[in-house]
Amino acid sequence: MTHRPLDSSRRQFLGVAAGAVAAAALPARAGAAPPEWYRSSLEPGGPSPRAAARVALKEGETIRVGVIGLSGPGMGGMGVGHCQAFTSLARQGKEDCVIAAICDVNQTNIESALLKLEAAEAKVKPDVFTDYRKLLARDDLHAVLIATPEHWHAQMAIDAIAAGKDVYVEKPMTLRLGEALRLREVVKANPEMVLQVGTQMTNLPKYHEARRLIKEGAIGVPTFSQTSYCRNSKSGEWNYYVLRPEWKGEGAQWTPGENLDWDAWCGPLGKMPWNPKHYSRWRRYKRLSTGICGDLLVHVITPLLVAIDQGWPTRVVATGGHLVDKEMENHDNIHIAVQFETGHQTLIAGSTCNENGLTAMVRGHKGNIDLGGRHCVLRPERLFAEEIEPRTVECPDVGNDQDMHRLKWMKCIRTREQPDSDVDQGAKVMAIVDLATRSMWDGHAYEFDPSSLTARAVV
Repeated sequence: MTHRPLDSSRRQFLGVAAGAVAAAALPARAGAAPPEWYRSSLEPGGPSPRAAARVALKEGETIRVGVIGLSGPGMGGMGVGHCQAFTSLARQGKEDCVIAAICDVNQTNIESALLKLEAAEAKVKPDVFTDYRKLLARDDLHAVLIATPEHWHAQMAIDAIAAGKDVYVEKPMTLRLGEALRLREVVKANPEMVLQVGTQMTNLPKYHEARRLIKEGAIGVPTFSQTSYCRNSKSGEWNYYVLRPEWKGEGAQWTPGENLDWDAWCGPLGKMPWNPKHYSRWRRYKRLSTGICGDLLVHVITPLLVAIDQGWPTRVVATGGHLVDKEMENHDNIHIAVQFETGHQTLIAGSTCNENGLTAMVRGHKGNIDLGGRHCVLRPERLFAEEIEPRTVECPDVGNDQDMHRLKWMKCIRTREQPDSDVDQGAKVMAIVDLATRSMWDGHAYEFDPSSLTARAVV
């Protein structure tokens, strides 16, 4: 497929997107402007678009899905991985669904996705788009999955809802907190629509059993909890992503204006000079990503919030360092402290230079819940050993939790139920991610007011 130059409406759209980048509503200190790298493309407030009429889904009908953002070989392949997974679920008879359309600004990613779908024996060859708005304009799609870099998540999800499409948006839900709060407003204004965030560990039964035990008072007052996501790399995290389409052979390159629409990729961030490292390894750069916070820690923060159920975070402070990977702009080792509406406190550790993390655990006045394995293990505090019996709540092996997450989304599309990993949960996680990121860079602690959904630096 040959690359088409941007038409005038597309150029106008990109100009508007770049111009609409607002100053962040979360100043580093009173009266101070946000740093240049902190760009929030959306902020809460103003009228929310009303969703167009959904494409009616009859009982037993095939769910038609569009996938926006494919990635390619050697780049993680998140979007195309979803395409293959949904195709496999359909082939196994676990769900009647089809990938009807795909979209990417990179022609080589589209070529790779088509080859992989053919190899996966997809029932239909999907239609191809390089402009996601044209995919959303189709009147036969029931839902879309968004797997682009996170700076596009909020705008694409809002546009999808406005187009009457249910949404699966990959983690992190957004790049900045303002974007998360705006997306939450739009979803709340359209309660008939389904939005699920791609944090599949919320499906692990141990977190739901822990929630039940806490509600029953099994550990007394839940005082504090902990979790982590730690791994190691010799070459530097995310440096394993390729800087050219190696699968196409020697000398193959990504060339803006030929096989890559770089301006469209930048989108809400505004125009930037072409840099293959920014394109393929964006998680290493603070303007493009929150790094460990948004890519890794969201996986463990989200299910922990399911377990503790302590409301919104109200105070966040974090530290970050460059201990091994001196070239990465984002931190390679971080620690976060969070306080919630109830007073409950959480410690969170993340690293890309050491793989030994903290055991996931919820501590209480009378007992503790160990979530380090598959099961939910309750152990009493020494002073309450006669009152609280130690026990293990055995939890089933759910197998592929990612497929389970996909199937739950499909079920919600059919039943119109709301998912566990919904926009409220996503917004709470983004409050932690965003404020921790800012705290690491400017050295301030942040308070968040759940009643006004605003934050301020306090130290």
